Amino acid sequence: MAGVHTWAGVLFGWLLYFMFVTGTAGYLDTEIDRWMRPALPPAHYPLPPAPQAAHALAYLQAYAPDARSWSIQLPVDRNEPYLRVDWSPVSAALPQPVWLDVQTGAPIAVRDTAGGQTLYQMHWRLHYLPEALAEWVVAIASMLLLLALLTGIVAHRRFFADFFTLRLGKGQRSWLDAHNLASVASLPFQLMISYSGLIFVMFSFMPLIASAWYGQAPGAAVRSFYGELFPPMATAPASGQPAPLAPIAPLLAQAQARWQGAPVALLAVQNPGDANARISAIGNFAAGPVREAGILVFDGVSGALLAERPARQSTPRAARDLWLGLHEGLFASTVLRALYLLSGLLGCVMIATGMVLWSAKRQARQPSAGHALVRRLNPAAILGLPVAIAAYLWANRLLPADMDARAQWEVHGLFAVWLASFVYAACTAPAKCWRRLAWCAALGFGGLP
Repeated sequence: MAGVHTWAGVLFGWLLYFMFVTGTAGYLDTEIDRWMRPALPPAHYPLPPAPQAAHALAYLQAYAPDARSWSIQLPVDRNEPYLRVDWSPVSAALPQPVWLDVQTGAPIAVRDTAGGQTLYQMHWRLHYLPEALAEWVVAIASMLLLLALLTGIVAHRRFFADFFTLRLGKGQRSWLDAHNLASVASLPFQLMISYSGLIFVMFSFMPLIASAWYGQAPGAAVRSFYGELFPPMATAPASGQPAPLAPIAPLLAQAQARWQGAPVALLAVQNPGDANARISAIGNFAAGPVREAGILVFDGVSGALLAERPARQSTPRAARDLWLGLHEGLFASTVLRALYLLSGLLGCVMIATGMVLWSAKRQARQPSAGHALVRRLNPAAILGLPVAIAAYLWANRLLPADMDARAQWEVHGLFAVWLASFVYAACTAPAKCWRRLAWCAALGFGGLP
């Protein structure tokens, strides 16, 4: 069990550390988004939905009348604190979302930035990898993390005693104490986060289950499966006949009445300005730990209710949605969010100390070339990533506001600095590299406005 625990963690240690650091940043994604868009005013929520929807529709009718669809995000909670609109144009080009002033409906000029949401999404998209490959890599890494946690429980005979033990200044013994303490203190969170991460990718990770019931024909079987799991609601193609959109206030009132006062978080309009327009009112998925919300679909011209999807559809789906909700933590209050953040940081410490401990143990023996390489590059993998994230935030302030592809260059800057830290670590003694990268990280964050 100890051998399985060691190698399950080591093989994907650096990747898991990257996933934990960027995933933990996700618990502050809204706050990072706000910092990276300093032009945004202070947020106020929740607000009466009808005036906000009216502002958004007026803007969309003026600036995107020919779009295939409109999306209106209403300010309902900490996760979505601003009025924001988006649309799908007829052309292939995707516009940037637009933030609107809640009082006047005027657009707010914000800088193009990748924001906290992109930093958070890195932990499962791995940014530069193709989506399908990234999903499999993350799934295998999550499975190995779960395996490492379970075998670690078995391998550590002094499980509860380790929780109260931290001997500083004892070299390798101190690293082991720190590893055990961080692991045991956050163990329920680590088990939840690794298992629920697998739930996110279960449709890709376990394809044979769907194949057993829907056939193995590529494409058709998968479409049939997803069609039953996420059935379309009262969809209709554009007719080509222009027609005015129905008043939005009565539809919002009807939705809130059906949901016992729960707010409408998102409005989606398909075929706006067409006789076959559809308006979907979607509830707040972040209202509780079970990631579920009701959906109502109205005729976009007459306002008649065409379809309704209740928030709770089935017990198996509710179980899946509960795991997803626990993983994301969007429902968390301030105190619970702080505990999520602390547990995520302890997970980072758990993986980092495990990698250092593995290297230190083998350094005491006859190290191989592979062991020497890990020992030399550990500082870049563990401290170089915080340095790179600091550079990401600095890029938000230093890149020209009118620069093309500005958001992408923020991300490129992050990975360029992280790569540079690996090059530096390869050319520097590990003891010096640890100290200097730690100073770079401290100064990089400490100097931010």
